[in-house]
Amino acid sequence: MIRRKKKVRKLRGSHTHGWGCKKKHRGGGHKGGRGMAGTGKRSKAKWTWVIKYAPDHLGKRGFSRPVEVQREITAVNLKFIDEHLDELMQLGIAYEEEGRIIVDTTQFADKVLGSGKLTKPLVIKARAFSPKAEEKIIQAGGEALIA
Repeated sequence: MIRRKKKVRKLRGSHTHGWGCKKKHRGGGHKGGRGMAGTGKRSKAKWTWVIKYAPDHLGKRGFSRPVEVQREITAVNLKFIDEHLDELMQLGIAYEEEGRIIVDTTQFADKVLGSGKLTKPLVIKARAFSPKAEEKIIQAGGEALIA
């Protein structure tokens, strides 16, 4: 139905403007708060909405480790050391001493892992070794030194 006049103009002089009781249709207060107000467990009005549409809204989840405890371990595989031995020699990370090649991985990695195999007997210095890496180094005739 098309009105010639707006409803507001039409209902001037009426206390309720067609909404029944004076209390109804008062504005923001009629909604029961702003945003997510009133969605706590005690109020029934919005709790069903929370359960249905925002189930993860309330409560804490998980934990954060303190920054001073967090550290990222960088690792290097035996395969990488074996394949890039010449480059490591040029960079000064690997060097020859008394006929043995010594690789100091502490400059670029924290731990040596056992993926791949060694073709030469190497002395590898590292902060930590995986058991498999240590085993493979010894099998190749080398030595694993913890720095």
